[in-house]
Amino acid sequence: MSQIKIYGLRTHLMPLREKLSDTLHSCVVEAFRYPENKRAHRFFYLDKEEFYYPEGRSEQYTILEIALFEGRSAETKKLLYQLIFERFEKELGISPNDIEITLTETPLVNWGIRGKPGDELVLDYKVIV
Repeated sequence: MSQIKIYGLRTHLMPLREKLSDTLHSCVVEAFRYPENKRAHRFFYLDKEEFYYPEGRSEQYTILEIALFEGRSAETKKLLYQLIFERFEKELGISPNDIEITLTETPLVNWGIRGKPGDELVLDYKVIV
């Protein structure tokens, strides 16, 4: 399971939110071997005066915060980063320099979902990949 928060300037994200969500989801499905129906994206649109970002970044600067069950290997996480950087540049025109990704892993027992703690769920996908 994962929950993804996407932060960026309203003027940048709003026009491409559907394509960005589709592109991001394709990366997660491929890297983490998720089923297609496991998409949970939330967009946080910021106005220019609310969003300070590092020097050297453009108005396309986008932050991705991904909360997920623990268990993915370093190689799997690196594959996710690679796919996001490549596809965001190719499909959305967002430079890798304008993308920041943070993964936050949570033990299954610390995630409540569908009326149960995560460690009691029967999942239709593997977490250890």
